[in-house]
Amino acid sequence: MKFIAKLFPEITIKSRPVRKRMIQRLQSNLHNILKRSCADIKVQGHWDKVEVFLSGDDAEMRELIVDVLQRTPGVQYFIEVQEYPLGDFDSVFQLTREAYAERIKGKTFKVRVKRAGQHDFKSPELERYVGGGLREHTEAAGVDVHNPEVWVDLEIKDDKLYIIRDTFKGLGGYPLGSQQEVLSLISGGFDSVVASYMTMRRGCKTHFLFFNLGGAAHEIGVKQIALYLWQKYGSSGRVKFITVPFEEVVGEILQSVHHSHMGVVLKRMMMRAGEQVANRMKIDALVTGESIAQVSSQTLPNLALIDASTQKLVVRPLVVMDKQDIIDVSKQIGTYDLAKCMPEYCGVISDRPTTHAKIDRLEEEESNFDEEVLEKALQSAQVISIDEIVEDINSHAKVEALSKVSENQVIIDIRAPHEQEKKPLNMPGCEILAIPFYSLGGKVDGLESEKEYLLYCEKGVMSQMHAQQLQDSGYQNIKVFRPAVQ
Repeated sequence: MKFIAKLFPEITIKSRPVRKRMIQRLQSNLHNILKRSCADIKVQGHWDKVEVFLSGDDAEMRELIVDVLQRTPGVQYFIEVQEYPLGDFDSVFQLTREAYAERIKGKTFKVRVKRAGQHDFKSPELERYVGGGLREHTEAAGVDVHNPEVWVDLEIKDDKLYIIRDTFKGLGGYPLGSQQEVLSLISGGFDSVVASYMTMRRGCKTHFLFFNLGGAAHEIGVKQIALYLWQKYGSSGRVKFITVPFEEVVGEILQSVHHSHMGVVLKRMMMRAGEQVANRMKIDALVTGESIAQVSSQTLPNLALIDASTQKLVVRPLVVMDKQDIIDVSKQIGTYDLAKCMPEYCGVISDRPTTHAKIDRLEEEESNFDEEVLEKALQSAQVISIDEIVEDINSHAKVEALSKVSENQVIIDIRAPHEQEKKPLNMPGCEILAIPFYSLGGKVDGLESEKEYLLYCEKGVMSQMHAQQLQDSGYQNIKVFRPAVQ
């Protein structure tokens, strides 16, 4: 089994040393991720591609390799190939027919040959020979050179023939770690999550800074989203998740700052706190999900004053994106259902906010703020490695987790539908309800009060978070189901 990953085009226009470094980084990233699942996988970097090898034809491992290559930054697209020694035209035709006969049955096709090296023939000559053979010796509908239903793709490099079995789109971008590290201010909503993804895709190792305004359940939810992002797009390198308790900071703003300037002051306090955290981590840039004019604090005058509160570079990947476009990206990357459940706490102190704050008035308002409150919050910051989040959430769990189900208990599988379909929860004799976590809020009132309901998810993180939220809202018959390890 062999896959050839083609580089993101911007990598190929870099200087020779930079391009070489990026290819090495991509090779290392793929190696680190794939080796966790199979020690026999080999990854080799070349000047124009990265190759992934695995002996045998294991369907499960093929699915894993395809999944990893599709979500690893730096890969523009990749092909699954069968490699053979290059023989004469007839041997090439025979091998191609074996690979493509079923795929072109009843369909139009066109042969496409890419060739590199010195050969005594030209690509169009081989295309005509193989195409004529396939037309005559298969059940294809015929050749269509303009709009074929199937492209029959062959690549030749020196004395090797590669028959392409399938082509997949990659993520693009730069290899993770090829650019400097950044600190992303993540709230769990659509904007900050998509902004974090975009810096990861651009090659920046992205750490997460969370200002907690909503208690333990909010923190658990944001940790879950950050963990998902890291596992999906950035697991080749470890990053940190930093939590800063900000409830008292908000309380001080409510007491000391005029309501029209509260939103801008809050953002400036976050920038100041972010700068101090970034200094400790030796990071030069902060990332936010702000977009021009989306809310009052994000007008150009207000953004300028927010930037003036820090000496760090503020990176805003979404600055000119429309909200719907941001939401569409969140659906593409798989964070939509997570993010839509997250409350936006930053907006709770907005009351007739100014859209054009002035520095003199802003400084006057901030002079009433007790700076010790911000320092206290920073002193209470908690830092954890991203891969330790699951253990951290479980160690602080308040909701009882059961491994056995009694007669009066019902399991609620809160995983997304595609997860339920891929790996069904089989519990003979137990009543199981399939209610995705993002639908729980609208259906919990319809549950029978005399029964106990045990929330289930594969990692135990989302179930713990939602069970805690529901208990805090008064639903004391909600617990967590965590199967015993076999």
